[in-house]
Amino acid sequence: MTLNTDKLLAFAKRISSHAGTIMVEAREKKGFSADYKADHELVTSTDLAIDHYLCQEIIAAYPDHRILSEESSPNLSLDAVPTWVIDPIDGTVNFAHHHRHVAVSIGLYVDGQRLLGVVYAPFLDECYWAIKGQGAYLNGERLWVADGVSLRNALVATGFPYQKNALEKLIKRVSNVLHQCQDVRRNGSAALDLCWVAAGRLQAYYESVKPWDMAAGALIAVEAGAVLGRYDEVESAWPLEINGDSLLVCAPSLYDAMQQVLAVD
Repeated sequence: MTLNTDKLLAFAKRISSHAGTIMVEAREKKGFSADYKADHELVTSTDLAIDHYLCQEIIAAYPDHRILSEESSPNLSLDAVPTWVIDPIDGTVNFAHHHRHVAVSIGLYVDGQRLLGVVYAPFLDECYWAIKGQGAYLNGERLWVADGVSLRNALVATGFPYQKNALEKLIKRVSNVLHQCQDVRRNGSAALDLCWVAAGRLQAYYESVKPWDMAAGALIAVEAGAVLGRYDEVESAWPLEINGDSLLVCAPSLYDAMQQVLAVD
């Protein structure tokens, strides 16, 4: 399938920018309510409003495409039909608590492969994007991972699940990272953590996340030169390209060492 990637990128950047405006205005005016989904996962009225806006825009512009969204259609699979994978607010807890590490994430997959990704952080005024084979960018500036950093000096990000009934391995992994790397960051947005690996602000990121958390950021990191792999078995049934189970994304020189650091019984 032949697609105009420049046009698609401009579209994704435009709707992500407006989604960011919705975020900022909702928080400035305290114009949002909060509730909880299963497993005590926070969702706000702004998540739903942005999800509605993004889906509406995509349907109007590309009626033959499909949408995989955290809030409105979380059970699609990938096939030949172009599929937008969106997270209206990645970092909802941060958003609700007035933290700045928050983003809208928009990925486009064609024939089951990553084609395009945009991650916009309105409170940081940072827009990350990538097209497959064309590199990764932040506000127009080319990004490269920080390779050649030793494991001892590597800054590593991760996240913690909403479910707190299986923390033993997680705690062991965090302990290993603290002992063998420079430090750990738990920033609260997988999409931005992946972009920060791309920007060289982090040397590694690992976590099990949902497809909409990593769909855009994974492409941005890989296009900046990062390696994407797994530190444990993939258990969910999502297609591998959008499967966030045991996700490890890091500078190439650290990949083997990070796999060893994260290997626990």
